[in-house]
Amino acid sequence: MRKISLWWGSYPLTQVAVITAVIALFWLLGHNTAATMARIGITPGFDFLSRPANFEIGEAPIAFKAGDPYIRAILAGLLNTLRAAILGCVLATILGVALGVASLSGNLLLAGLVRWYVEIVRNTPLLLQLFFWISLAKSFPSPKQALSAFNSFFLTNRGVFVPGLGFHDVSSSTLWLLGGLGLAYLVFVVWAWRGGGLSIRHLGLATALLLAGVVLAFPLTGSGATWEIPALAGFNIRGGYNLTPEFAALLTGLVVKFSAAIAEIVRAGIQSVDRGQWEASRALGLHNGQIMRLVVLPQALRVITPLTTSSYLDLTKDSSLAVAIGYPDLVSIINTTANTTGQSLEALTLLIAIYLTINLSVSAGMNIYNRRVALRGFART
Repeated sequence: MRKISLWWGSYPLTQVAVITAVIALFWLLGHNTAATMARIGITPGFDFLSRPANFEIGEAPIAFKAGDPYIRAILAGLLNTLRAAILGCVLATILGVALGVASLSGNLLLAGLVRWYVEIVRNTPLLLQLFFWISLAKSFPSPKQALSAFNSFFLTNRGVFVPGLGFHDVSSSTLWLLGGLGLAYLVFVVWAWRGGGLSIRHLGLATALLLAGVVLAFPLTGSGATWEIPALAGFNIRGGYNLTPEFAALLTGLVVKFSAAIAEIVRAGIQSVDRGQWEASRALGLHNGQIMRLVVLPQALRVITPLTTSSYLDLTKDSSLAVAIGYPDLVSIINTTANTTGQSLEALTLLIAIYLTINLSVSAGMNIYNRRVALRGFART
């Protein structure tokens, strides 16, 4: 009873009244919404997901054409969002860590350039930056006059062309096998990490086995993969991997914007480590690179990880600005779905649920990692 009384507080009747009022308000809103939808001939529910979509998607990672169900269109938009978010987080982290370390360099010119970069990027809106990058991408020359590097990388107004793997005759068995390999790799890494036995050597061995399994998966299932280098063929560039102008602009904008934020986080984390750690490490004969990698960064991660988690969540959410530059992400597809079906409430609910699932998953994973980092250097009882 004591716990119940503490939970209810000093004014239990007031709390009951407030909760009842909130429930009544939501019931009234739901009732009015359902009545309005019935009056205009819209049946509430998610049955529209199985109806054929009467629109095309300019860039879809899975096969999609007009007439396919809305659920497949939404899946294509979700995969586009995940592709931008995952690549953005990885590349922003790499660039941000490099910039954060460089900002503390003894080279005044390098540190000054990094400071200018961080201040300019952090103090301009992401939407404005996206408009700049899409304008720049559209201003590149046509494929016939493409800007190239090493005859393998091409910048054109039709996108960025880079070397990549080309797949053919990919069957469902190939996808199942690759999925199984990826799941086994993930399970091993999580199990070894939680058990405290994940070393660089074990991680490297597991990664090598994963890559070997991926290479063998294609011939074993009758599929094929070849390394393709882009080349000019007629009026376009064929082969390799093509990043459309919209995707390239979105990815560049996200990486540039959030690498500046991560650079500041890394700089603050490194500076939070006592200078005595540097002096003690030098006394042991370690050079600056070893000190940073073995002594400073492991301690700085306790400060860096929670703030970087916020940056990852913001990057994922801000990828929704892709709708402003024409990239068919989840928000764009959901918006089109709502307009063509009239099921705006259901579409919005679906959008909220998907973004909550993505961000809560990212937050949960980073919190697990943060707990592991926080335990370093402390005795476990």
